[in-house]
Amino acid sequence: MKKLGIIGAMEVENKIILDALKAEGQIKETKAGGTIYYEGRLGSLQVVLARSGVGKVNAALCAQRMIIQFGADFIVNSGIAGAVGKGLGVLDVVVSSDAVYHDMDASAWGYKVGQIPQMDIYSFEADKKMLEAIQNIFPALPEAKGHKLAVGRVASGDQFVADKGLKSRIIENCGPLCVEMEGAAVAHACHLSGVPFVIIRTLSDMADDNEETTYTFNEETAAHLSGAIMLAIIKRLQ
Repeated sequence: MKKLGIIGAMEVENKIILDALKAEGQIKETKAGGTIYYEGRLGSLQVVLARSGVGKVNAALCAQRMIIQFGADFIVNSGIAGAVGKGLGVLDVVVSSDAVYHDMDASAWGYKVGQIPQMDIYSFEADKKMLEAIQNIFPALPEAKGHKLAVGRVASGDQFVADKGLKSRIIENCGPLCVEMEGAAVAHACHLSGVPFVIIRTLSDMADDNEETTYTFNEETAAHLSGAIMLAIIKRLQ
């Protein structure tokens, strides 16, 4: 890995990593396509960090520019997500085995829900070596204490999932561990460019209507934890 690209949709998801880049030394800021890209180092690793903005188009554009203009040869999409996998709860962590679009539906033409017409793959597979490395690193992280790590599918769509009916349909159609709004688009761009990727998501909510009082949305806490875990993993990848 020569240069690691890190994409978070929101400022709160990137704050810890940006602070760490600034603490390591001088960083270069470049505004391109309405997004600010921060280039610096974390230990011996060159890093480019960007806040893509929310949604699939923003995420794909950010990933593509990060690859072509800034030379990222590995991309991590980090941030928060809603839990849909059995046994997962708020502040557990999901790492992608693969990613799909839960809101892509061309089933009338004979495609599976989630599959893009005329593409020869159904899902975008994450880098297996990085998955293995994260699984080995995670249990030893102080930041990970008390939090479960699960490896599985991430499902993305341009809608915030907060309805039990929608959640059930996504589970039936796609079988993911979590839902969010950017990961599959980052994965799509990486797939077309031949760049490996992984998605790391800390679960902020249960992707339902929050009828049960224990299922509370906690964006800031989950985003902080996501950034802390991401930073800890990077330090151990040196």
